[in-house]
Amino acid sequence: MADKGAAGKDGEQFANKDYTDPPPSALVDPSEFRKWSFYRAIIAEFVATLLFLYITVATVIGYSQNSATNNCGGVGILGIAWAFGGMIFVLVYCTAGISGGHINPAVTFGLFLARKVSLPRAVGYIVAQCLGAIVGCGLVKAWQSSYYNRYGGGANVVASGYSTGTGLGAEIIGTFVLVYTVFSATDPKRNARDSHVPVLAPLPIGFAVFMVHLATIPITGTGINPARSFGAAVILNRGKVWDDHWIFWVGPFIGAALAAAYHQYVLRAGPFKAFGSFRSQATV
Repeated sequence: MADKGAAGKDGEQFANKDYTDPPPSALVDPSEFRKWSFYRAIIAEFVATLLFLYITVATVIGYSQNSATNNCGGVGILGIAWAFGGMIFVLVYCTAGISGGHINPAVTFGLFLARKVSLPRAVGYIVAQCLGAIVGCGLVKAWQSSYYNRYGGGANVVASGYSTGTGLGAEIIGTFVLVYTVFSATDPKRNARDSHVPVLAPLPIGFAVFMVHLATIPITGTGINPARSFGAAVILNRGKVWDDHWIFWVGPFIGAALAAAYHQYVLRAGPFKAFGSFRSQATV
C-alpha cells in the first residue's frame, strides 16, 4: 500500500508538470529524408548564415575603413558587437520555427550531443552554414573588393600579443556562454512559464553574442562560430588567415560540448540516457 501511495504521489506530481520534455532525437531517422521540412530547414540555415555574414562582415569592413581614414563617424567595436548580436537576434527570431535558428555549427554540435537533432540534420545544417558563410563573405568581397582585401575581410586571427592558448581559451569560454544561453533560453521549463513572450529565446541569445564580442574582439576578432571563421578565411585566403584557423573550430566545439554537458547533466539532472543511448525514447 505504501508503494502504491508513493507511486500515486509521483504520478500526481508528473501530471501537475506544466511542461513536457520532448523525446530524444533518433541518431538517424530515415523518414527525415522524405520530408520537405528537412530540406527547408537546411535551406533556412544556408540563407540565414549568408545574411549573417554579409551584414556583419560588411560592418567590420566599414569600421576598418573609417578607422583608417580617422573618420569619427564609424560604428566602433561597440557597433560591431551590436551588428553580430543584433543579426543573431533577428535571424533566430525569423528561422526558429523552421530550423531552430542555429546559424552556427557549434550550436548545432551542442544540440546534437544533447540529442535535440539527428545526425543527418546536424551534418546538413553544418554544411549549409559553411556554404552560406562563404557566399555571404563572397558577396561582400564582390561589392567591396578593394576594401575587403585591404582590411582583412573580417577574418579571425589571434591578435598580436596574445598566445595561441589565450585565443583558444577565449573561443572555448565565449562559445560556452553562447551555447549555454541557447540551452537555457529554449528549455521546455522556461518556455512553459514564459510562452507569452514570443521573443524570449532570440533576445538573450543575441545579447550573449553581443557580450562575448565585447570581451573577445581584441583577442581573436571573436569567432565562436566555425562557419563565420571558415567563410571569411576561404574568401580572403591570404596572409596568416589559416595559421591558427584550427582554434576557431576546436575552441567552439569544446565550448559547445561543455555547455551541453553542463545543462543536460548538471542543471537538468538525470538525462544521462540522452548521451548513453541512441534509440529514440522519452526522457523520464
